[in-house]
Amino acid sequence: MALLSQHEDEHQSYLLCAKIDNAKNVLHLLKAINFKDTATVFASNNGLKVTVEESKSMQANAFIQAEMFQEYSITEEMVTFKINLNVLVECLSIFGGSSTPGVTPALKLCYNGPGSPLVVLLEEAGVLTDCKITTQEADDTLDFNFSNDGVINKVIMRSDCLREVFSELDLSSDLLELYMGPTHPYFRFSTFGNYGTNHTDIPKDSDMMETFKCTAVTCHRYKFALLKPSIKALAASQKVSLRVDDRGFLCMQFMIQTEDNHISYVEFFCCPEEEAGD
Repeated sequence: MALLSQHEDEHQSYLLCAKIDNAKNVLHLLKAINFKDTATVFASNNGLKVTVEESKSMQANAFIQAEMFQEYSITEEMVTFKINLNVLVECLSIFGGSSTPGVTPALKLCYNGPGSPLVVLLEEAGVLTDCKITTQEADDTLDFNFSNDGVINKVIMRSDCLREVFSELDLSSDLLELYMGPTHPYFRFSTFGNYGTNHTDIPKDSDMMETFKCTAVTCHRYKFALLKPSIKALAASQKVSLRVDDRGFLCMQFMIQTEDNHISYVEFFCCPEEEAGD
């Protein structure tokens, strides 16, 4: 990071400045929520939260903790801005996604408030790339008001099990029904497509199941189109938590381990489409 260090004096003038030795760790998390053009960035002392929304019914959040960065400074309690996520991911992929064994491109992100661009500095093998990405004022994001107090059912399982389930679902179905409860079938995915109604059950005592806490029956349907973007995060994760609250709102939280063995999380919130049986 020798060349990036030449910018050391500059970061004092920025509202936000973050440096990481391996840009792939950031890229890995951003790719998991890269299903829309734009994203809203929330920066605080805890790190960065990058939020993407779809149709006011689904929200995805990638959390990049301050501890992941070798240096992280912020001069205000909260800094927010909107950015073209496609451009940022493409920039990191082209200039910071090296596949050379043993080479990890370093990354520095700087932002200086409304009207200023996000400065992206990448250094790899002595070559420094400087990108400036236009930002906009952040829009209001959805507040799903999803709290632990309202959670009725919760399941934590290995991601490879859910990946297998998703790979076998009938993609011609517009809706995915999720049943969770203390009695049989316990944990069931149902689709209603061109091939009729199909059920996939996961036993509560499956080796893939780490936690099964279901105190009451919940059965809700969700638009398949809103859940499909979560497959990127599922593919990158090691574990996944599914929680349903008393309104039928679904929260899927994916545990993702970076190349440097940091544990980060990506979460998806989704509103129910309709009550099962309606």
